[in-house]
This record gives sequence, C-alpha cells and structure tokens, in this order.
Amino acid sequence: MNAPILRVAMWSGPRNISTAMMRSFGNRNDCFVIDEPLYASYLAATGKPHPGAAEIIAVGETDLQKVVATLVNGRPQAANRLVDEPVNWVYYQKHMTHHLQPEMPRDWLAQLINCFLIRHPREVLASYTKIIDTPSLADTGFLQQAEIFDFVRAQTGQTPPVLDAADVLKNPRRLLGLLCDTLGIDFQDSMLYWPPGPRTTDGIWAKHWYSEVEKSTSFRPYTQRQIVLPERLERLAAVCAESYERLHEARLR
Repeated sequence: MNAPILRVAMWSGPRNISTAMMRSFGNRNDCFVIDEPLYASYLAATGKPHPGAAEIIAVGETDLQKVVATLVNGRPQAANRLVDEPVNWVYYQKHMTHHLQPEMPRDWLAQLINCFLIRHPREVLASYTKIIDTPSLADTGFLQQAEIFDFVRAQTGQTPPVLDAADVLKNPRRLLGLLCDTLGIDFQDSMLYWPPGPRTTDGIWAKHWYSEVEKSTSFRPYTQRQIVLPERLERLAAVCAESYERLHEARLR
C-alpha cells in the first residue's frame, strides 16, 4: 500500500511570492513540488510571446488531459520510498491563474485542495513590467483568480484558504502555520529557510524569471514602497483591485 498524497494546488497571479512559497514547501521533508504544470499548454494555446516560449512548449506537456492526469492521479517516483509508512506526502502544485484558460474544464479541481496566494495589483504590475512591458488584464491573472476562487467555493461549500503575500512576508511563521493548520498538516521550521540556488524541480523558464529567488534563503521582509505607475497601468491596477479586495477580505489572518 502506498503512502497517501495530499494534493495542494496553490493558485497565484504572476510576480507574486509564488516561487518563494514553492521553495518553502519544497524544503519540507514530506513534500514534492511541481512548477507551473499548465504553462506549456497555455503558451501553445495563446501564442503569448513570453521569454523562452518556444523552448517551454518544446520540452513541456501541451496536452491538458495528460497534465491533469498527472496532477490528480500521478505518483512521482519520489513518493514511492514511503511505501507502507503511515505518513502523508504533500504534492504541492504551483499554478498561475491565467494558465487556466476559460475553455479549459474545471471539474478536476475538486480532486485537489485549492489555495490562493494574492498580492496587491500595484505591487504586481510594478514587478511584472520589468520583464513584460505591456501586460493585459488577462496577463495579470486577477480576474481568473477570482473566478477559480468562486468555482472552488461553490463546489465545496467552503471558503478556500487565501494568503496575502504582504502578510506572509511580515510574519511567515504565523501565516504558514495557519495554512498548515487549514491543510491538516504539521508546520515544519524548515519551511522558513532554504538553500540558495536553482532546483531540479524549477521550470525551464527559471532563467528568465527566478534570478532573485535563486539568491534567497528565506522569505524577505516586507518593505512598503511608494509605487508610481504610468497612467495606463494605473487604470489596469484599478480594474484588478476589485478582484484582489474580494479575496483579501477572505484571507487567513
């Protein structure tokens, strides 16, 4: 009999602390992680000119049904070493909300424990435009995040756990502890610190996006910044704010 697997899907928009959160869970002794498994199918479907898009599509899985099968039923090789042990494996899935396209089915989400990681849209846009100059509303993932949140809540009859990045950075021990309690797993101190550098579990896109995370060894303290956005991004931030505020109201605190 194989050790059971707790499948945790963390839904975040881009330029959040999503990779640091993946580092945190990946440093647990009972966890394996997967990095943005829907990215290749998203790029293949949309043709978005993301850095390294052709390479991501070439090495990734673009067949959504195959990806979903891995997420809800797959058992990575690493899990097999706990055969017959009374221990749960945590399968942490780092997802970007905009990768789940409107036409993609949602029914498989019911087989996962869905969590949400949010960040204020002004902070997201200030970071995102360092790599992609003109993000669209769909690129930010805010509307998609609210839609997935509503779907999960309707399907389960419960409010799924929400973490705000600012809260995590201000007090990672408390917020990660609250999340672990909600998931029914023990908090581990190893979630607060990790070795620097890349991981074999990082997506091939890491060289374009993960330079700061690769230097990190913990969650960096939150810094309140004065953010000045160009007018077009101010308008975009205002549109995103409605979705953000709704999930922010439901956050763990």
